[in-house]
Amino acid sequence: MHIILLLLLLLALLVVPGVWVQSVMRRYALPADRYPRTGGQVARELLDSAGLRDVRVEQTERGDHYDPLEKVVRLSAGNFDGRSLTAVAVAAHEVGHALQDAGGFRPLKWRTRLVRSLQPVEKLGAGLLMVSPFTAMATQSRVVGVLAFVAGFLTLASGVVVHFLTLPTELDASFGRALPLIERRGLLLPGDKPRARKLLTAAAFTYVAAALQSLLNIARWWAILRR
Repeated sequence: MHIILLLLLLLALLVVPGVWVQSVMRRYALPADRYPRTGGQVARELLDSAGLRDVRVEQTERGDHYDPLEKVVRLSAGNFDGRSLTAVAVAAHEVGHALQDAGGFRPLKWRTRLVRSLQPVEKLGAGLLMVSPFTAMATQSRVVGVLAFVAGFLTLASGVVVHFLTLPTELDASFGRALPLIERRGLLLPGDKPRARKLLTAAAFTYVAAALQSLLNIARWWAILRR
């Protein structure tokens, strides 16, 4: 019974943050025409007001993010063209990262280096997880498969650790940069500040939530190995 409760608690810890983030984003994505400017236009205005006219704003299919190497704020189609509170808040959050970059915010530089260095490691971990059950079958030894699984777990879990360690960078982008900026520019409608704060919190936790949910893949491979 205790094991079942522990597993349910673990499952909740992995799933609930992602569900909450997506719920907040969807809730304030309506009405879609709440604001006069699109997310893309808001991002451009905020960048220009901060003197960052060289930073581009683009639409992307890879999720909302700021690319410190290319100096580009990239927004998903819904946020780039949308006029919702979600579009405004997400655009402001990504501009917050651009402000960090322009100001030489060291935690952002550390995060960029960590993410770049971990990309091949995470790919290796995913590969090890994929081959671990086949390795176990080919060698007739569960030990080999379990070792491969553990290696894959450690490499994929490292991404979760990185996102937790760099969470202060995300929170600073939301509340140290984005919120003060949109308040100074008077971009929020009356009564929208509490909702914007909730959205900016969700934006800060987006990567952590996604990384936690990715750990569910590890549980799936563990189930395969135990067969």
